[in-house]
Amino acid sequence: MHTYINTAFIDTTEIIDIAQAADELGYDGLGIPDHVINLAELDTPYPYTPDGRRRWPAFTDWPDPWVLIGALAQCTTHLRFVTTVYVAPLRDPYNAAKTIGTAAVLSGGRLELGLGVGWCREEFDLMGAPFDKRGKRTEEMIALMRELWSPGWTQFDGEFYHTPKLEMTPTPPPIPILFGGQSDIAYRRAAAHDGWIGDIFTIDQATQIAAKLARIREDMGRSLDGFQFHTALVDAVNPDDMDRTERGGVTAVITQPWMFYHGPDTTLAQKIDGMVRYCKQFDIEVDHAH
Repeated sequence: MHTYINTAFIDTTEIIDIAQAADELGYDGLGIPDHVINLAELDTPYPYTPDGRRRWPAFTDWPDPWVLIGALAQCTTHLRFVTTVYVAPLRDPYNAAKTIGTAAVLSGGRLELGLGVGWCREEFDLMGAPFDKRGKRTEEMIALMRELWSPGWTQFDGEFYHTPKLEMTPTPPPIPILFGGQSDIAYRRAAAHDGWIGDIFTIDQATQIAAKLARIREDMGRSLDGFQFHTALVDAVNPDDMDRTERGGVTAVITQPWMFYHGPDTTLAQKIDGMVRYCKQFDIEVDHAH
């Protein structure tokens, strides 16, 4: 099973050092979240907490994922990058395809595109993006972006996007597409693509979702070969827990290792110390095949 470092809610200026340490220690990747802005007042409840409140305080860092990945790709060698998750329907598909494709080229194909359809109506309103039908629009964006990322000329005529004959260069290497979300339609979207990316779960919850996704894939006539399941876990505290998680169908755990040893308020040195200690506890080591 793979281990990714979660970069959410930490100081942007620390991320390059964390990425370089992760690369040297043998971690597999970095998870990079996305929001454009953080509004002071919201009517839309946050869907991933019991009381609907956001997990982060005001003035938490939300760096642009593609600028960040472009920089991180230049100072790492094998580390992969997954967005957790990129809110695609906030953007137009052409600018999104250009920035994502450029990041994939600069990273030498070390990019995994984690997508979500978004939850915050006020953010959509501010960005001038329609909130309604955002799921269908995202599905069409994927189809269009895959065409834009292919060599040669592209023409596309969909419900939302009408594209005359054009080309977009450079052509990136293949970009796996993972979907977030916890509704039945979100699971079906993920099953139709390359993977699912989760929130924070217990091992039992994660393995139940993995079993559901396996059934959906089977109903679609698709195998689980190469299908990815990334999530954070609250109760994986020893190697036996990780083994049980992997047997249950989870392919990658996204974690902040320093939380195990130093808690949430940490210096950069403590974060890296936590990463080192986590590697020893969970037998993570550099794969010299990279």
